[in-house]
Amino acid sequence: MVKNSEFIIAGVDEVGRGPLAGPVYAAAVILPTHHHITGITDSKKLSPKKRELLAEQIKNEALSWALGAASVAEIDKFNIREATLLAMSRAIKKLSIKPDLVKIDGNSLPKLPGYNLEAIIKGDLTVEVIGAASIIAKVARDTLMDHYALRYPQYGLEQHKGYGTAKHLAALRKYGPSPIHRRSFAPISELVKDANLS
Repeated sequence: MVKNSEFIIAGVDEVGRGPLAGPVYAAAVILPTHHHITGITDSKKLSPKKRELLAEQIKNEALSWALGAASVAEIDKFNIREATLLAMSRAIKKLSIKPDLVKIDGNSLPKLPGYNLEAIIKGDLTVEVIGAASIIAKVARDTLMDHYALRYPQYGLEQHKGYGTAKHLAALRKYGPSPIHRRSFAPISELVKDANLS
């Protein structure tokens, strides 16, 4: 139970800014002052198994947590920066508790009237609650990309989660982009242009 006098801090992080395929995800997390979770850090520094274990612990002990996403269509329409801020806004607004302060990884803040926001560069490494958000977002997006891999097996999405690896680029050249590929991103935009596809 949250006491009325307790200062509530939420942490927010995103995953999926760089890939050539799939949505961008953000998570917002509020942890209790005293919890039993150890090992929280930037999700990229953890093994997939460790991330999954920590994600379950965080969900179980968090006072509130939420996911937000921006679709491939929104990324292509607005650009990745604006889509990322949109995903963050959606995650923050879905929290069941309104935080007194929201600490966000990076140097950009979404426009959210009525919320006290703070940008922290490398926050996923230095602020525990942002690290917790990075883990939740990473596990959720990786799970989605594994589902997409079953639908579009030719791209090897289960291995690279949509990032522009040599294997992924080779598959794109061979098969062209799928509906989940970001057509505003090079090299996909170049492939589409070369093929005269709309």
